Amino acid sequence: MTDSTRIPQHVSIIMDGNGRWAQQRGLERWAGHVEGVNSVREVLSTAAKAGVEYLSLYAFSEENWNRSKEEVGSLMALMMKSMLSEIGHMDAEGVRFVVLGNRARLGDELNATIDDCMSRTAGNTKITMIIFLSYSGKWDILQAVRKIAAKAAADPSSVEDITMETMDGNLVTAGYPDPDLIIRTSGEQRVSNYLLWQGAYSEFYFTDVLWPDFREKEFMNALEEYSRRDRRYGKTK
Repeated sequence: MTDSTRIPQHVSIIMDGNGRWAQQRGLERWAGHVEGVNSVREVLSTAAKAGVEYLSLYAFSEENWNRSKEEVGSLMALMMKSMLSEIGHMDAEGVRFVVLGNRARLGDELNATIDDCMSRTAGNTKITMIIFLSYSGKWDILQAVRKIAAKAAADPSSVEDITMETMDGNLVTAGYPDPDLIIRTSGEQRVSNYLLWQGAYSEFYFTDVLWPDFREKEFMNALEEYSRRDRRYGKTK
């Protein structure tokens, strides 16, 4: 039984293994992405029931733009379809929906849909689901540095006032808590340019389970493991 007093406030997931799941079944990669949407739905419901306040998902990285035009187009179409089909249910369940990333690279229609979904659910408080779309940690740090540098260029004396909090406030995640737990599926054990600043003190949980097979049981196993971790942030007991 998971210790309810040690439920992470923010759980973030690197959803990996959709392509391999499909290949193992002799299917096109597209089928793995479609099945992965079902995992998103179940994990979101499980996180909300467990008391997690923020669930974030690494859906599409800046590097993913280098994939074939066909796959990128299919992924964007799936994102659009999923938002349109799921937003009513999420709104009814009290889910606040947020998309963070380099949205300048997204199409106008997709951005308009994102804005509509975010506006529609802005007042919900049961759980916040953050989708990282067209995101990378290095890009996030770079865009924050550019904003800070622009201010410093206009007022050189402001350099003395730059703090860790300054950086926090200029990242796209400003206003959201850093992840307590980062989960990666499919057996890979790397961060893949994800939340490089925000994940500095996150706990990591790696599992061999491919994302389309990652459901309630696997999510609760991760929470169980987290509840046994001793987070000291560089301190001693």
